[in-house]
Amino acid sequence: MTVAGLVLAAGAGSRLGRPKALVEVDGEPLVRRAVRLLRAGGCAPVHVVVGAGAEALPALPGAVPVVNRRWREGMGVSLRCGLTSLPADARAVVVVLVDQPWLDPAAVRRVRAGYAAGASVAVATYAGRVGHPVLLARATWPAVTRFAVGDRGARDFLCARSDLVVRVPCDGAGSPADVDTPADLTALSPGRPGERVPSGRVTPGSGSAAGGVARPGCVR
Repeated sequence: MTVAGLVLAAGAGSRLGRPKALVEVDGEPLVRRAVRLLRAGGCAPVHVVVGAGAEALPALPGAVPVVNRRWREGMGVSLRCGLTSLPADARAVVVVLVDQPWLDPAAVRRVRAGYAAGASVAVATYAGRVGHPVLLARATWPAVTRFAVGDRGARDFLCARSDLVVRVPCDGAGSPADVDTPADLTALSPGRPGERVPSGRVTPGSGSAAGGVARPGCVR
């Protein structure tokens, strides 16, 4: 079964002062780290939804860029754009956000294993709290796109259809901490992912207008 990968990387990164996709961690742009994460986790093809700063993006070996010209409308448009771009033989997709550079390929493999075991939606959890990556079987995509409005991605769908959600423990498989400000790059230790996660910022939720800590079964 073909499990694709999808990186949402279209935002302007207003609090960072530049698009998040262009920010570097350990000398590597976040967008390339996200592609590498999905490929190392076994996803193919990998599509990357880009928007702000698309003209300055580095080459993305092993990935297909998908330009979202309506990126200012929020994450929902990017998610819809990304799902629409995937090939017909993709039976599921693993979705990650470009601003979570300390996720580990093991988390991608774990949600893929959840799908192989029969889950139509598999969501990573860290210390019992839901986060990314999120796997969505193709059968869920039409409903996901209906819920993806404004700056809300898959979270509202997953809240409405919590009966479909299989939680996959990903403790020890990297950190879901995200990068919203320049201080985040120094507050978190790239050498030891997840060493310190600022209070209230183990997402889902922060870094977008959907912000805050999500309810059980919900992700942004």
